[in-house]
Amino acid sequence: MSQLPTEFLNEAKTLLGDKGWSEDADRLKDAATPWRGNWPGETPFLAMPGSTEQAAQLVRLCAKHKVALVPQGGNTGLVDGGTPHGEITVSMRRMKAIRAVDTKNNSLTIEAGAPLVDAQEAADEANRLFPLSLGSEGQATIGGLISTNAGGVAVLRYGMMRDLILGLEVVLPSGEVWDGLSGLRKNNTGYDLKHLFAGAEGTLGLITAATLKLFPKVAKATGWVICKSASDVVDLLTLVRDHAGDTVTSFEIIPARAISMVQADAPDTRDPAPSELPWRVLVEVSMAREELARDTLMEALGDGIEKGLADNVIIAENKAQADSFWHIRETIPLSKRAFGTAINHDISVPVSAIPAFLDVTEAEIHKVAAEAEIVAFGHVGDGNLHYSACEPKHATSPILSNHAGEITRIVHEQTMRHGGSISAEHGVGRLKRDELAGIRPQVATDTMRAIKTALDPLGIMNPGRVVSV
Repeated sequence: MSQLPTEFLNEAKTLLGDKGWSEDADRLKDAATPWRGNWPGETPFLAMPGSTEQAAQLVRLCAKHKVALVPQGGNTGLVDGGTPHGEITVSMRRMKAIRAVDTKNNSLTIEAGAPLVDAQEAADEANRLFPLSLGSEGQATIGGLISTNAGGVAVLRYGMMRDLILGLEVVLPSGEVWDGLSGLRKNNTGYDLKHLFAGAEGTLGLITAATLKLFPKVAKATGWVICKSASDVVDLLTLVRDHAGDTVTSFEIIPARAISMVQADAPDTRDPAPSELPWRVLVEVSMAREELARDTLMEALGDGIEKGLADNVIIAENKAQADSFWHIRETIPLSKRAFGTAINHDISVPVSAIPAFLDVTEAEIHKVAAEAEIVAFGHVGDGNLHYSACEPKHATSPILSNHAGEITRIVHEQTMRHGGSISAEHGVGRLKRDELAGIRPQVATDTMRAIKTALDPLGIMNPGRVVSV
């Protein structure tokens, strides 16, 4: 880790004030350690701007002294994108104000360091809905969610984070501020810059605030379904959408072995409908009235039983029961430790390709690691699966240390063969940068490099992430 210029440090500390920076060893270690502990890094300086103007002046100082920086939100990333590796860390957590709520325009303007739950609560207090929902919503920040183009469990109806943005405020690598905090839904005036920064993981600018879309509040009906095969799960999705249209908010696939995994980790967890069949579906429909949502879901799932696509169905009687269904789904990522260690992948394939992908990939993995436990779960409604090869505690040989590279190669190879992507909703970071460069068309990589070089000629903004230059 190179030493920072003394002049830079003095100017930065004066600019940020006593509350706006730290060189405390423990705080620096926390900033350089992602929440799951993978790929720990190091940072010489933690900057915490309290306003857009402070952030802009800080970036100008970084440009002046050629000091590289890593923008950081809640530090919940999973691809080594927001962890510093020698760069200074720019934490946005002091910038968390709700600037405006416009119920007539159905929009919310909020600063980048606010956790997702703050946006949800602000919308709720205004009798509106901000629909993005994911397991880390108490920690993940608005800026980080935009920078990674986060997905979550409601993509099927509301889209990715990129689809929920009306406008952005961004500090460019030069230190200039682009004020694009428009609440307009129609604004056809050239390149749509907000979409350039969504998914860029802080490599093109420092997001300081966003204007987000709000929606009318809805009533939900939630179902737990037992299915015989992944093919039946996909066909059931089509059937439910035939009945409920775009009111299908979530459609999550859960393997039976994940239920056992969660129960081993959290013994008080109750299986809603014990069965030897291999698949579960967690489906949610949202409409203006609760009785309409419930009747629609009951009719759709009843049709699924008649057509042989569902073996058993439970409709949640109340919010507490619905929450117990969701508790199982949201606990899976943390409960894989009950089986031991795991190799995790965030992939997507066309929904129609999910059954074939699951069958072929598991068979190929078992050729090289017969004892590997496959836990594939996630957002079947949009084709995004979280695919894990787990090493059970009873394994007779170290599966992961012996076969980790080969298992990842198989998963990614089969993903591409089935028309998919090896980065669905977690981003690219440093973890997938080089592999993606070899997969995507060369013209796409060259275009990304050209954009990065044009906006950040000094290469100071989150260097080494997403695309190498």
